[in-house]
Amino acid sequence: MYTQCPECLTIYMIPPEALAQARGSVVCTHCTAVFDALRTLTADLPVGVQRLAEHESGATVPDLTLPIMRPLAAAKVAARPAVADPAPAPEFARAHRAKRASSGRVWKGGIALLLPLLLAQLAWAQRQELLQNPISRAWLERGCNFLRCTLPLAHDAEALVLLSRDVRPHPSVPNALIISATLRNDADVAQAFPTVEITLTDLDEQRIAMRRFKPGEYLGDARTLNSGLAAHGSTALVFEVADPGKNAVAYEFKFL
Repeated sequence: MYTQCPECLTIYMIPPEALAQARGSVVCTHCTAVFDALRTLTADLPVGVQRLAEHESGATVPDLTLPIMRPLAAAKVAARPAVADPAPAPEFARAHRAKRASSGRVWKGGIALLLPLLLAQLAWAQRQELLQNPISRAWLERGCNFLRCTLPLAHDAEALVLLSRDVRPHPSVPNALIISATLRNDADVAQAFPTVEITLTDLDEQRIAMRRFKPGEYLGDARTLNSGLAAHGSTALVFEVADPGKNAVAYEFKFL
């Protein structure tokens, strides 16, 4: 069978199943026009014709006079006798059903109130994972912008990598050392600067001195402290410590 696009006049061969798929509506792949394929549908393609004739939209609906078969299920349904409407339920039964419906509404209302509380508890329990996940953090930041709140920075010490470190005598303070380190954040989100623990040991790996530096003690810029260490970014840290003496031959960093 054949049909023609009314916009670009392209003639297409169309199978019957394509007509049934959208009740005759098709899309022209040449000009992307949507048209009714039934308007110009023809079984034979006339030779030399540039435009197919359109069927009249107001034509009389034809009668179907040659039945082939009728499914048995439909015949049984048609032959089934009509059943009278059931008698109304007694008053006590109707009152019981109304009470059960009211109870169901109470349960649904309770669930609707408790579900947000449950979700809030789950979010609080998994807050570190949610803050460290870029997708969930983006949604939380949108919510905080709407509520005018501020999200805390993520904190994952395992995602912090020590790239380099160095220790040398302090150039201006006697009996003091300067310990420098380069820190990288391998997380996908910005992280809060960690508490840094520095341990000095002797040849037998016995601890001689240990000190923990909070972020505010080794960062002088409040803006940098509040913005945190950027995702996949690195920074140089400098610590001033007292010289524990010649027995201190090794040192170790730990991020808390």
